[in-house]
Amino acid sequence: MASDRFHCPNSSSSSFILVGVPGLEAFHTWLGILFCSWYIVTLVGNGVVLLAIGLDNSLRSPMHCFLGMLAVIDLVMVTSTVPKMLSIFWLNSTETGYVACFVQMFLVHSTTAEESGVLLAMAFDRYVAICHPLKYETVLNRQTMVQIGLAILGRALLFMAPLTWMVTHLSYCRSCVVPHSYCEHVAVAKLACGDHRPSSLYSMAGSSLVVGMDMAFIAVSYGMIIKAAVEKKSCRKAFSTCGCHIYVMLLYYIPGMVSIYIQAFDSSVAAWAQVLLADLYLTLPTMLNPIIYSMRTKQIRQAVLKVVFSRKVHA
Repeated sequence: MASDRFHCPNSSSSSFILVGVPGLEAFHTWLGILFCSWYIVTLVGNGVVLLAIGLDNSLRSPMHCFLGMLAVIDLVMVTSTVPKMLSIFWLNSTETGYVACFVQMFLVHSTTAEESGVLLAMAFDRYVAICHPLKYETVLNRQTMVQIGLAILGRALLFMAPLTWMVTHLSYCRSCVVPHSYCEHVAVAKLACGDHRPSSLYSMAGSSLVVGMDMAFIAVSYGMIIKAAVEKKSCRKAFSTCGCHIYVMLLYYIPGMVSIYIQAFDSSVAAWAQVLLADLYLTLPTMLNPIIYSMRTKQIRQAVLKVVFSRKVHA
């Protein structure tokens, strides 16, 4: 057992011990190299996209604003987890304080809710742009964009505030060893000596509701987009701009839903597989998102190349 490999001084310890990937301790060094490489690509990729959007005045459309939001969320998500993971994998720095653990938990789960909200906003943007192109600038004006951004942030905070309160008010008098590489709320809540089921049920219901509603509205949006593309030839070319958004959605929702429901219901899946899947869910999409948008969107690709090569010339 992972808990046998670590020592907790006593039940009143003010910190948790993060195991990393239980069962794969022998491969921690190699996992660290893998996640560090992805982290560097994520920082550079999303940073360049943000720089390109900030410097290129032609990238001021609502879609590019949503892409900027997505890049910021990805950076926060990956930075809240990967540095600690690397310290576990390479330095065996497994201890994390209660406050640091709960802050990480809040950041991880709030950013996942925010990312789902941004993907929904992107689908709405494509719906308006393709089905109602003449109303695009009127519907998605600056005031509406601010309201959408605040709604995305507010929904994530409303979802996480009760969960954070429930988890932080549990009494942790058992083992302080978390069989995970970051402070995943289910893994932490299971260490409580009281009944942790209310927080787990709230998390499952809240995640299912948020993701389920977003996926339903996204499906409706794309249903209308496909209908318009079939009926009007002028919409078919515009529909091709949805490709990268569809790729990003699949990359985000499929691993996320699989990870959530495996941890909640399928105890037959090995612990190392559950943890590794959760780690991949947080890191792989954040790395691939800027690559997909840079490769699939001509404006973004040209702006990124302009930023990169102009920096080289000035250097």
